[in-house]
Amino acid sequence: MEVKELLHMKAGDGEDSYAQNQATFTQKVAIRTKPMLETAIRLLLFSEENQTLAADQVLKVADFGCGPAPTAFVSTVVETADKIYVGRGRGGPSERSLEIQVHLNDLVSNDFNSLFRQVAGLCRKTAAADYVGDAVSLFIAGVPGSFHGRLFPAATLHLVHSSYSIHWLSQVPRGLCTEEGFPINKGNIYVSKTSPPAVAEAYFAQFEEDFSSFLDCRSIEVVPNGCMVLAFRGRSPVDRSTWEPWELKLFNQALSNLVSQVHS
Repeated sequence: MEVKELLHMKAGDGEDSYAQNQATFTQKVAIRTKPMLETAIRLLLFSEENQTLAADQVLKVADFGCGPAPTAFVSTVVETADKIYVGRGRGGPSERSLEIQVHLNDLVSNDFNSLFRQVAGLCRKTAAADYVGDAVSLFIAGVPGSFHGRLFPAATLHLVHSSYSIHWLSQVPRGLCTEEGFPINKGNIYVSKTSPPAVAEAYFAQFEEDFSSFLDCRSIEVVPNGCMVLAFRGRSPVDRSTWEPWELKLFNQALSNLVSQVHS
């Protein structure tokens, strides 16, 4: 079974679920990227190069690798678009409101049920008759599949967004074992300070291949003069072992202990 069929964040809304444990971190990321999202939406709504959007009045957005709780991003898009639209004197009683179509993408194993429950409130809010920001209407759709391949028809997206997802690889990098089948990164599940240089090179080569595929696919799916806002982790090109996240260290220790118990 392929990685894309197995990998997903912790489902549900329990104490140890992703939805209950990602709020602080995703909020910090959302605060850092919000100015970039606002700039992108402003360009899309009122740039002379985007006459198609002005005519259709449908802003088509995609969040790649959304996980089961992308509410911060969706809220930012709706609130920003509404603020900009009203501020420019648009969306009055005699004008058609701006419609925002948000496509939420993740792997097929993602908890889309929890995702839809969270964003349903936002859809109801924008559809309510007494909604203060009545210049916009929100529509949500789920798009299961790997973002390393095509997911949308050509020239259909105005804004592409991804937050801390693109650094996930499509597969285990090639070259992590010797010709005899022995692992060259023994004792580790990531690039650590004890990993030989060949391990970092293997991971970098796989990321380069995956990121190129991502950009190639989005270049077809995004309209001319569209925008992308991408946030993801990286490593220093000088020393690729400088970043060792504590969660991977703990996970690595737990797996090592389990393996030692099996062999004891």
